[in-house]
Amino acid sequence: MDLDTILENLPLYLSGALTTFELLVISLGLGLLFAIPLAVLRSLPNPWLSRPIWFYTYVFRGTPMLVQLFLIYYGLAQFEWVQQSALWPYLSSAWFCACLSFVLNTCAYTVEIIAGSIRALPHGEIEAAKALGMSRWVLFRRIVLPSALRRSLPAYSNEAIFMLHGTSLASIVTILDLTGAARQVNSTYYMPFEAFISAAVFYFLMTLVLVALFHKAEARWLKPLMPR
Repeated sequence: MDLDTILENLPLYLSGALTTFELLVISLGLGLLFAIPLAVLRSLPNPWLSRPIWFYTYVFRGTPMLVQLFLIYYGLAQFEWVQQSALWPYLSSAWFCACLSFVLNTCAYTVEIIAGSIRALPHGEIEAAKALGMSRWVLFRRIVLPSALRRSLPAYSNEAIFMLHGTSLASIVTILDLTGAARQVNSTYYMPFEAFISAAVFYFLMTLVLVALFHKAEARWLKPLMPR
């Protein structure tokens, strides 16, 4: 194993790790932002509100993220009306298309995670809030959403880790993330083991940090809700 080559390309890996981190933060941040209101609608008994959201989550959870990325980055570019639209400067950007596909994918999974937590709330909490005279909006804002978000932390932590690993697909559309850095090192030095094992170490360390952060979040917000 050639450690000198790895050390020589360490700045490239650090730059790729920063790009991976940026993709992860944008994807999880926007995905969660859009998922919360969609999850509320998804949990409602009205089929006119919940069915379209169910269809969206079904499609994006039922197809590979790689296919979704290809359809957004390569597929839309074949239509002339897309090329002539105001969205073309964005859809022709690999960074925008990667972020868009990641956001849509993680949002679909997060919607189902939060909606499941909403449906699984203890009925006693809802009845107690109604007994206090809370309106439906206040009930959702002060009881349902905070409790559901706390209870969804374990499942959402898995989604965050999956999303971290999923960002490796960005290298396919020319973005120099961690996997892209490993591919560049391999193509330059023809050392696949050293190139990709170095990227794997970075992914592993980032995963450890994510797991530690979610464990702290669960200890602060979830454990007080657990039965003693």
